[in-house]
Amino acid sequence: MSTATTASVSTHILDTSIGRPAEGVAITLTARSGADADWVTLGGSKTDADGRCKDLPALPEGTTHVRLDFETETYFVSKSKTEAEAQQDAPRVRDSGAFFPEVAITFAVVPGEHFHVPLLLNPFGYSVYRGS
Repeated sequence: MSTATTASVSTHILDTSIGRPAEGVAITLTARSGADADWVTLGGSKTDADGRCKDLPALPEGTTHVRLDFETETYFVSKSKTEAEAQQDAPRVRDSGAFFPEVAITFAVVPGEHFHVPLLLNPFGYSVYRGS
């Protein structure tokens, strides 16, 4: 729950190559309190069957920047390659199972606001935006 002195963060992932939520993606949350401050790992979670992380750690007071690290390689390796590739005319996924083995999203936050940052993901690209 956010207060006037803290911000809060949530996310979800949609695998746009199959039009479904991305389940089981590990996410790490880090934060810092100023552009020159060190990053502090606060913890992490995994997406549920709906592609959502409902239990990301709370942000400490004074947080100004947040980074979400999505471990996408494990997700794509675990998916049937034919399931994802059947949806597109694209070269085969690299040996690692994903062209982007991880996605790191860094954004600024302000106290008292909630920041929902969805990730739209496919084996060859991704997009993020500030949701509601």
